Amino acid sequence: MKNTSKILKSLGTGCLLAGTALSGSPADDARTVASLDTEFQAAVKANDVATIDRIVADDFVLVIGNGRFFDKAGQLDEARQKQTVYEHQEEEEGTQKVRVWGDTAAVTALLWIEGVRNGKPIDYRLWFSDIYVRTPAGWRYVFGQASLPLPKEPAK
Repeated sequence: MKNTSKILKSLGTGCLLAGTALSGSPADDARTVASLDTEFQAAVKANDVATIDRIVADDFVLVIGNGRFFDKAGQLDEARQKQTVYEHQEEEEGTQKVRVWGDTAAVTALLWIEGVRNGKPIDYRLWFSDIYVRTPAGWRYVFGQASLPLPKEPAK
């Protein structure tokens, strides 16, 4: 019985360590999620349906500052229809922060959006928070929250 208990403890410890190794260090996970979120922003800019579909979870929700929300189907439809042609859809340099808690990560950054949406010019910045969850298939973007467009800075 003692040997069985030791074996089970060893197996449990081994499984725990293997799971930790598979998940990577928090710093590695933060780099992975940072890169994935940057890839997502580039996919939105390019209206790249395949990349958006790969990164976004099936139960994804994006809530914007006025309370409207979009799901994965809406995100993919917008890209397919090219409702927005982007000149800029990038995180402002140095603003991206990633925080990791086990299998959940949050990305915050200041995003610059410029282009033409439904025939009208757009140019604004907003803050966003994107939540990623580790799945058996890798990290997936599950929830986003975007502020209303920020006020323009006065000319200097």
